Amino acid sequence: MQGRRVGVRAGEGRASLYEEITSKVLGELEAGRVPWVQPWGTQAAKAQLALPWNATTGRLYSGMNVLILWGAVIERGFAGQSWLTCRQAQSVGGHVRKGERGVTVVYADRFVPSDKRQRARETGDEAQAIPFLKRFTVFNTEQCEALPADMVIAAPPPPPGAIEPVVESLIANSGVDFRIGGDRAFYVPVEDFVQVPPPAAFFEPINWHRTALHELAHASGHPARLNRDLSGRFGSGKYAFEELIAEIAAAFSCAALGIEPTVRHADYIGFWLDVLREDDRAVVRAASQASRVADYLLGFAPDVAGLTQAIGPDCAAA
Repeated sequence: MQGRRVGVRAGEGRASLYEEITSKVLGELEAGRVPWVQPWGTQAAKAQLALPWNATTGRLYSGMNVLILWGAVIERGFAGQSWLTCRQAQSVGGHVRKGERGVTVVYADRFVPSDKRQRARETGDEAQAIPFLKRFTVFNTEQCEALPADMVIAAPPPPPGAIEPVVESLIANSGVDFRIGGDRAFYVPVEDFVQVPPPAAFFEPINWHRTALHELAHASGHPARLNRDLSGRFGSGKYAFEELIAEIAAAFSCAALGIEPTVRHADYIGFWLDVLREDDRAVVRAASQASRVADYLLGFAPDVAGLTQAIGPDCAAA
């Protein structure tokens, strides 16, 4: 991805970046707003229901960058979810309007310096990779002029009735033991099965599909799948962190499929606040894990009328 960027080695500016992001999310949660569903509230009625993507590459942003860009959408009232750098706008014959303020997103990666690589070859040891962050400034396409017409036209919403069959195929294709019954939705790690009440138990039919995606997000953590720590008991930090991953992953999956995200466990906000106050990297790690989960789940969905896309590592903040 091209654009103005600043490389930040671990320990130099990384901590301040985590603190900045965490502080913003904490402020939202303390105010009773949940950042991964807020863009679709009444305040942001103009916002297109989608994951943010790069207008020139077509790749979806991931991890914390999704929350950063969704936050910018609601704060500034953008209707679209497409973004690009100043240089990318120029590369397609357009430009960012004078005076427009961009949004900072980040790319996390590791590299091995040439001297360490050479030393590893000489000693036979494994070269130590150094983590780094790059910051990029991106602009919404609504902040630009003279872009190609097809770049600024938002994709139409999925036709009525198109979403539910996609989710149901995703469930079937996932191979997870998915049971329907009872009056509670849950995942049992030890026995590796999901149970969700029948659709008739939900006020809105689409709520059944939202709930299914949330519980499948938990199931993705099984050792045979993405192998997360699911050992936390209710009320523990581990449990709250796993719920945070599942909530954000369900929101990402819903947005990608054209389903308006909602909060399944709003009563956990207090637990999430505790986790974020104790660890200023928790929300960034949770969002990064959530992108992995959503990518994994969406991989089981049929591509119907372009409803689904895999979440690539374009700008993953991990």
